[in-house]
Amino acid sequence: MRLRPRVRPPQRALPRALASLFLACCLTACAGDGGSPGAGAPGVGDPLFPNAGNGGYDVGHYGLDLAYDPASGRLSGTAAVTATATRPLRSFDLDLSGMRVDAVTVAGQGAQFSRAGTELVVRPAEPLERGERFDTVITYQGVPGVITDPDGSQEGWFRTDDGALALGEPVGSMAWFPGDDHPSDKASYDITVSVPHGLTVVSNGELAAAAARAGGRTAFHWHVAQPMATYLATVAIGHYTVTKATTGGGLPVYTAVDPRSNDPQTAAAVSRIPEIVTWESGIFGPFPFSSTGAIVAHLGDRQGGYALETQNRPVFPGNEGTPAMPVTTLVHELSHEWYGDSVTPHSWQDIWLNEGFATYAEWLWKAHEGGPTEQQSAAAAFAATANWAFAPASPTAAQLFAPPVYNRGALVLHELRRTMGDAAFFRLLRAWPAAHRHGNASTEDFTAFCAHFTAKDLNPLFTTWLYGRAKPAHI
Repeated sequence: MRLRPRVRPPQRALPRALASLFLACCLTACAGDGGSPGAGAPGVGDPLFPNAGNGGYDVGHYGLDLAYDPASGRLSGTAAVTATATRPLRSFDLDLSGMRVDAVTVAGQGAQFSRAGTELVVRPAEPLERGERFDTVITYQGVPGVITDPDGSQEGWFRTDDGALALGEPVGSMAWFPGDDHPSDKASYDITVSVPHGLTVVSNGELAAAAARAGGRTAFHWHVAQPMATYLATVAIGHYTVTKATTGGGLPVYTAVDPRSNDPQTAAAVSRIPEIVTWESGIFGPFPFSSTGAIVAHLGDRQGGYALETQNRPVFPGNEGTPAMPVTTLVHELSHEWYGDSVTPHSWQDIWLNEGFATYAEWLWKAHEGGPTEQQSAAAAFAATANWAFAPASPTAAQLFAPPVYNRGALVLHELRRTMGDAAFFRLLRAWPAAHRHGNASTEDFTAFCAHFTAKDLNPLFTTWLYGRAKPAHI
């Protein structure tokens, strides 16, 4: 979710059928079926971000061992990328924006490398065979920066007064580490960042160690066991107040709040995380990760004033002038742990599967709290002109965080509920994240999945509410 969606003039996207065919053909070509070694593709052919990600391999693990100097803004260290070749490779690409690469090894041997825009092209000393598991270690350094998205918003590495904050949706992770930067390639992580004594580093997963290093520094090691898409990785560095708790079911809750951001309303919202996660687990099924929590960061007058569902520890803005965080925003981001983080879109055109579900979670929470019913929330969304600018299944890159993705996405779910009935609909809410737990899924996967929960023909519903641009006569 982007807390304050911004929209720029839309860009033309490939027709959906052609885009899907292009993506499928690219992924098939990247998989290969033997033959002489070739070059890995510099993108997976995503309909909205065709250069995102890379072909020819599948990442299993990222091992990042980094050092950050807040005074200079310099980040340095190594990224060890463990992957499996999906076709014979004489070269392959990694996504990396800026930063200086000093050395690359593949399978323990020095490798040639070159740069072409945001592509780091690696040529191993020996070609890789299909099915071969290999380690690539990149030594790099520099002052990471931000990336401006097609809608004008920014992501990447935000330098703060006392540290930094990394946000990656959709392609910002390449600002601070090299990888296969597309949601279709998920992996486990070990993220270690050393900083001057007195600072705290918060990231995804579980804190495995915090150990002193030479030169008055402390290294924080975070381990992410469950698969995570690159856009969901985060690092927050600064003077954070850390609070540890558990839900009623025993799930660890780790929150880190910049003291400058701890206004009473935000503090009250964060204190309800155990309650919210317990409530959502009752509707969506077992929580899909080993812990939960939140990061409330302070960016001063810098960009990045939006909430983001970074895996198992979403980030929220706490700048001066930023409205205090409402509980519904927390509900929205935490629901992404099921819808977006565990079940991750196959391509960026499927983003409504994240935002539609998270928006509907807000509607459910409001009703739970005695506010407007889901039907009243749906009626308000139906009446808003901005929600009918395009079909939720067909955004452009500039429309990734526009109102139809959120609100019309939620309207699709509400119409499913009205058509299926409550019993079948709430079974669907649990079954969908269970069926695709820690995997990827597309819009087509979802529409086919829904057919198992009703004998009614859902094609007219999807044609009108999911794919159609025209506003129906009534809700």
